[in-house]
Formats: sequence, structure tokens, C-alpha cells
Amino acid sequence: MSQDIWTKIDEKISENLDYWLEQLGRLCAQPSVSAQNLGIAECADLVATMLREQGFGAEVMPSGGAPIVYGEGDGRSDKTLLFYLHYDVQPPEPLDLWESPPFELTRRGDKFYARGVSDDKGHIIARLAALAAVRDVLGELPVNVKFVIEGEEEVGSVHMPDFVEKHKERLAADACIWEFGGVDFAEQPTQSLGMRGICYVELSVQTANQDAHSGLSGSIFPNAAWRLVWALNTLKDQEERILIPGFYDDVLPPSDRDLELLNELPDESDNIKKMYGLVGFLKGMTGGLDWKRAAVFEPTCTICGLDSGYQGPGSKTVLPAKASAKVDFRLVPDQKPADILAKLRAHLDAHGFNDVQITYHGGGRPAKVDPDDPFVQIAVETAVSVYGQHPTIEPIIGGSGPNYPFIHVLGLPLVSAGIGYPGGQVHAPNENIRLQDLVNGIRHTARIVERYGRT
Repeated sequence: MSQDIWTKIDEKISENLDYWLEQLGRLCAQPSVSAQNLGIAECADLVATMLREQGFGAEVMPSGGAPIVYGEGDGRSDKTLLFYLHYDVQPPEPLDLWESPPFELTRRGDKFYARGVSDDKGHIIARLAALAAVRDVLGELPVNVKFVIEGEEEVGSVHMPDFVEKHKERLAADACIWEFGGVDFAEQPTQSLGMRGICYVELSVQTANQDAHSGLSGSIFPNAAWRLVWALNTLKDQEERILIPGFYDDVLPPSDRDLELLNELPDESDNIKKMYGLVGFLKGMTGGLDWKRAAVFEPTCTICGLDSGYQGPGSKTVLPAKASAKVDFRLVPDQKPADILAKLRAHLDAHGFNDVQITYHGGGRPAKVDPDDPFVQIAVETAVSVYGQHPTIEPIIGGSGPNYPFIHVLGLPLVSAGIGYPGGQVHAPNENIRLQDLVNGIRHTARIVERYGRT
């Protein structure tokens, strides 16, 4: 019976695909760069309009930062499915590396290019297309649905935890489909059940009110660049051990079930080395379970950017008065951003760097879902019917997102179902999706919705 319904749903998806590609182009054409506050309010209004066009109630709600689009629609059962998504995108720069305009959906072969086409506007369209197909075939939605579509995911979802806490009764649901998903290097679907947390800071130091002639000042003035380098050097040793006292105190080792799932994942170390042009990995790791475990269950301290002095062509002999560095800490269960921030401050002070200022740019706690939850099993089973093979199950991934309040405040199991693939250039120039991945992401989402309505 379900297979007959799914066949009809697939037919409806195919019948309306051109319409949804037009909607994808419409959404991608609206810039929404949260890091630059470019087009954010306009995109929130557009997303709300698109929800209303599909028959959902929609409201643009304040969050203390970028507006959040909330939507809802009634179904025939008393179960409620929540969709978390985001409408903001990464900056398109460097623009000269784009082969087509970043805010214009461009088709080349079976691929579609635009900033946000995969992360995350394509997923917004995939959810709407799936729900439309299910509703058209069944005559109504089988479950109630809610949408939370934010505009700050690419800058750390700073206001999302408070928003969820404040509106937890309104956001109440029984399960959640998260904002991403797709296939791996072997074209096998992936099921991601958790994310590391993050604590993102900027460290800065100022030693004078202006840059100085390096000949005049080099032996008698403090150098902000050196000052910052010395401070950064105290954070981690050459064996990759983070040196902040107490940094590892709350680290929860992966469970036996976590390790079992990691061991079942394909070893993509060679593919990743090839993709990024790497000679090797840290600490001589070559792949296998230790490599997989390190990639997601070890916390990190990463210098994301450095700025000081003169960086233009040729030479300029100056002693910098200011220096700054962007640093992120990827956190694992049960680390907390606030705790890491306090320990970082204490560490710098203890090493005599109380002049190094810390600006907190946001963070979130790590969280993961029980892999044996019944809703997870629905997502896995329906993936098989779309892709013809069992998905890989990732207990946690290296990236971060605001899943903690959805799991631990709203109490929801989260699953992924999506349109991404390893060559999608997410966050890079020429971000893209493949047509078949978009279709399969719509099909998988539709099956989850329909199947969940029958549980």
C-alpha cells in the first residue's frame, strides 16, 4: 500500500519539478548574507510569503537578531513534525572565482549554481515541494507541521537557544527534520544524528595608538603582532593538545554504540586527501576508526584568520599597533561554550596576556540523538526506498549547529534528509547541487512525512 502511495507522490514531484526549480531561483536571487546583514529582512519576508503561498500560516518573528520565520499547517493526525531550516547564506566572496553570478540560479548540465542553493535554500524548497506532493496525493497532510527558519545559522545561531526557550510551547512537536542531508563520496545516503558544539571568539591586542616605523620602534616598542602570536602559542602544542587548564574536563567519551556506528562508516580519508590536496593528516593518522573518531569526537582549537600590519604588495616597514585572530573551538559532549570562554580568559590572564581582549562571536552546545529512536528508524527505512541502499549513520558530525535546544529543550529526535553531495562547494565559490540529488531529497522528505503519519 505504501509503495503505491509513494509512487504517486514521486509522480507528483516529477510533474511539478519545473515549478519548484523556478521557486528555487526566486529564493536564491534574494541575497541574505547574515555576516554582512545583506538582504536579511527582505529574505525573511520572502520566505514567509512562500510559506503562505503553499497554504501555511507564516509569521516573521523577532529574535533579538535576524528575524525568524515561523510557519505552521494542520494535518489529520495529532502528531506534529517540525522543520528546522535557515534562509541566511555565507558571503559569496571571492567573487572573481564564481563562474556565474552568485545570486542568480544558473544551470550547467545537471547542476544548479548559486550561493545558498544547497546551504540552505535548496532544502527549504525540498521541504515545501515534498509537503505539496504529499498533500496533493493524500488530499491533506498526514501530520501537523511547523517551520522554524532562521537567519543567523551562518553566524552561529546566536539567538536561537533563547528563542526556543522563550517559545517552547509554540514550537512543541514530536519529531524534527533538520536542515541538511545528502549522499557521500560513494553516492550512499547519509543519516547525521548529532553535531559538535562551537565557541567562536576573536582575540585582539593593541600596543600603541598607531603603527610605527619598524626601524625607529623595532627594538623599543611592543609589537602587537608578536604579542598575539605569543598568546596564541600558549593555546595548543605541536601534538595538537589544547593547553587551556580544564579544557577536557567535561569531555564525554563516545559510547560503544557510537564507536560501532563509526566503525561501520566508509573510510573516506583518501577521498578527502584528494579533494583538499593534502599530503597527510595530523599526528600521522592514515584512516580507520581512530581517524573517524578524531574527526568528530575530539574537540579542536582552530585559528580561522589572522590580521595585523601591512598585507599589500611589496614591502612596508611598519611595527603593527593592532593584531587580531579569529579562533573557533569545536566542542564535543558535554562541553559548554560559556565554560570554555571562562577558562580561555583565565588561561590568558595566567600567562600574562590580560591585555589580549576576547570578543565572543557566538557558540552552541554539542548534542546528538539516540540512533535507535523510532523516528530515526523511519528516516533510515524510507531512505532505502529512495536510494536503493541503507544509509550510513553518523552519530555526530564535525560541524556545528543549534540542535542542542531542539534535542534537550523541545525533547525532539532529529533526522536529516537532503540534497547535498561532497562536490557541492558549500561555503565556497560555485556552490551547487545536482538535479537528481534535489529530486531524491524531495522524495525522501515526502516519504518520512507520509510514513510518520501512519505510525
